[in-house]
Amino acid sequence: MGVLIAATSLHLPDGSGPGWLEIDDGLGTITSVGRGMPRREPDETLVGTLAPGLVDAQINGAYGADFAAATDADWERIVDMLPSTGVTAIVPTFITAPVDELAEQLRGYARQRERLAGRPGAARLLPAHVEGPFLAEACRGAHRAECLTDPTPERVETLVAAAGAHLGYVTVAPERLGAIDAIERFVAAGVRVSVGHSDADAGTVTRAADAGATLVTHVFNAQRPLRHRDPGVVGAALTDTRLTAGLIADLHHVDPIAIRVAFAAAEGRIMLVTDNVSAFGMDAGEYVLGGEPLTVRDGEPPLRADGTIAGAAVRLDTCIGNVVRDAGVDPGDAIDAATRVPARAVGSGSGAIEPGAPADLVLLDSSTFRATRTWIAGRSVHS
Repeated sequence: MGVLIAATSLHLPDGSGPGWLEIDDGLGTITSVGRGMPRREPDETLVGTLAPGLVDAQINGAYGADFAAATDADWERIVDMLPSTGVTAIVPTFITAPVDELAEQLRGYARQRERLAGRPGAARLLPAHVEGPFLAEACRGAHRAECLTDPTPERVETLVAAAGAHLGYVTVAPERLGAIDAIERFVAAGVRVSVGHSDADAGTVTRAADAGATLVTHVFNAQRPLRHRDPGVVGAALTDTRLTAGLIADLHHVDPIAIRVAFAAAEGRIMLVTDNVSAFGMDAGEYVLGGEPLTVRDGEPPLRADGTIAGAAVRLDTCIGNVVRDAGVDPGDAIDAATRVPARAVGSGSGAIEPGAPADLVLLDSSTFRATRTWIAGRSVHS
């Protein structure tokens, strides 16, 4: 007999309400789920919204460390501490650098992922995201212009060979020379492709989706905007049902009205991401992203010296609360955007509370959506 947990609100794929779940505490998986009162006295009854663990599909670093240069101790600190924010799985992001440097970073990540697999109480490491160097200079944001380049077959193969199964997706500006062919090569190798940092017109984004692209990197930011005669990347992202769009809801990157538009236009296809940098979880000060300095001041996002926003420093559970409170998004849709949608988009598993799924769970305060407790593989790791 497993551990039976009841909750005043259980977030299931078809909605939330009072319910229960049972966990096989040996395997760390969910064995059964139900609505209403459980069939026997629960081992524990929780007040709040019990949801799948949060999945952050774009994060560059945290707690003082940039993934591009993280040590063993840095990786351990990050995966051990993130569950305190409700996050149970992450997609580490490596931003623009020379291709050979990115390949070395990916080889290092493969070693970390194998080393930390199954670490008790730690957030799970999912296959990585490489954001660049195949980006448009006009939409480079905080990426280094001198490193941007076209995705030649040799460069594509260098990244794929370095990471193998540890590379989850790559951001590509589809207007770059050879980009459509590169998208097909990445997809054939089992790597997902995201359209981003792009000045492409909507037709070019459609061709990228035809070639196999399935994601859009931080919609609205560093991409051609939606205009009434030129829908751009944003227009394609919000209307092409093949594309899942990441969105940074720290309220610095995207206005609440635009957040509401995105959720209304792309129902079930918006995934909340933090795009956090090493400054997350730290005091205001000087930090690094991809080898370049940035500054964090209280109440402001991380900034390059020229004033360019360089990622974020926000909790993912805070993003859920922001889109509900400030953008008027339905709470269930907001929770899905940090659980089921990213899990499906990056192929990490169900991201849902259902039989057979890992018992990676978070208890959210029903009014603030702050994580108050977290489980990984059925083990309570934060309270």
